[in-house]
Amino acid sequence: MLDPNELYLTGLKIKWDKIEHNSYLNRIEAIKSLDELTFNSPVTFFVGENGSGKSTLLESIAVAYGFNPEGGTLNYSFSTYDSHSELHDAIRLVRSFNKAKWGYFLRAESFYNVATAEEEYSKIQGVPQHYHEKSHGESFLSVLQKNFKQNGLYILDEPEAALSPQRQLTMLLEISRCVNADSQFIIVTHSPILLGYPGATILSFDDGEIHPISYEDTQSYQITKMFINDRKQILRHLLDE
Repeated sequence: MLDPNELYLTGLKIKWDKIEHNSYLNRIEAIKSLDELTFNSPVTFFVGENGSGKSTLLESIAVAYGFNPEGGTLNYSFSTYDSHSELHDAIRLVRSFNKAKWGYFLRAESFYNVATAEEEYSKIQGVPQHYHEKSHGESFLSVLQKNFKQNGLYILDEPEAALSPQRQLTMLLEISRCVNADSQFIIVTHSPILLGYPGATILSFDDGEIHPISYEDTQSYQITKMFINDRKQILRHLLDE
């Protein structure tokens, strides 16, 4: 397992003079107040309400590192729709002396395009993969398992989107296997299952700033727990309104 000073990405700094004054980034509370951020554990989660800036920052980290904006390995160069922000131009990544030997960027929203590219690349390599012949969840997990390796940097945006709770537990095992083999993960998620990974740093984008938060204080945990413990009353209250 990597020590904090051995992480492939130990932090980032944002040069706001490279961002246009009227950029929408200046309207995202958690991001506009951010000058620098430090990573201090092999697994870091970004959490927060929709629109709080989690995926915007994650995507910018991935693009600044050299990943294709739509996802894949560092070797992927396809493009179907240019939707990433200019934030990556203003980010300076802080890296340690330790260099990752592999990496993968996954975006749930563009997974179909990545799976298509994976199939094409696999044909060139002589071992065709038929991801589109599998269910969405099966192909999603297959791509992750194929690309999760030791000494890697993995940037994942809502990887739980296609996975059942049982498959999310499988993913936890894959993350643990890679962390024990000196890999680093930065993950945006709403999953209380993934967030339960032991020793992870959880950073909340709520309340106008990025700040550490405990597992039990995340909305994902609190709302899930509340619903499971008192489902009938909550549904009665919601549906009666």
